[in-house]
Amino acid sequence: MSLTKIAPSILAANFSNLEAEINMVNKSQASWLHVDVMDGNFVPNISFGTPIIEAINKHAKKPLDIHLMIHEPVRYIEKFVELKAEIITVHIEACSNLPQTIKKIKSFNTKAGVAINPETDVSKLNDIVDLIDLVCIMSVNPGFSGQKFIEKTYERLEKIKSIVGNNTLIEIDGGLNNINAKILSEMGANVLVFGNYIFKSKNPLEIISELNKNIN
Repeated sequence: MSLTKIAPSILAANFSNLEAEINMVNKSQASWLHVDVMDGNFVPNISFGTPIIEAINKHAKKPLDIHLMIHEPVRYIEKFVELKAEIITVHIEACSNLPQTIKKIKSFNTKAGVAINPETDVSKLNDIVDLIDLVCIMSVNPGFSGQKFIEKTYERLEKIKSIVGNNTLIEIDGGLNNINAKILSEMGANVLVFGNYIFKSKNPLEIISELNKNIN
């Protein structure tokens, strides 16, 4: 059985000292670096665009897990591929032609993920399950970091696991801590995204190490 991956979300980092924050993740036992891209349209917040991700990419040694919270992301896939994304995840709710968007990502030999919001019916995954490498279950309403974990995520994880089986990674994003992370890992989650729990802690490296022991 493969280990559960930890993916610190750079959205929660201290942007006045971004290089140091990325270097901390580089030294850590984290597997991926999670990068949230928000357009102020699909979600009410704006995060950062490609110039910041280019800067992140200069320093990052961990694979980039790019999460596009933007309307019609198909327009920008090529640009994010150029930024050396390991995986590009788009929202099921943000694409007018989801299969076409996924196929475009895959056409560059990049892994494709689909994120699903807390209120979206999980049955919408049925039609695209054979096309994707990852499902990102939003355990908060997307748009802002620091939100409280939605408890019904556990039930949604069970349902989605039954839809995607064992060949598709399941990522959980939002409001995670050492307690819910352990439960989610035991239930079959493969990737866990942490924001404030890591970056706002006194010793992020130690927290990542403790999480790794706790969930694996």
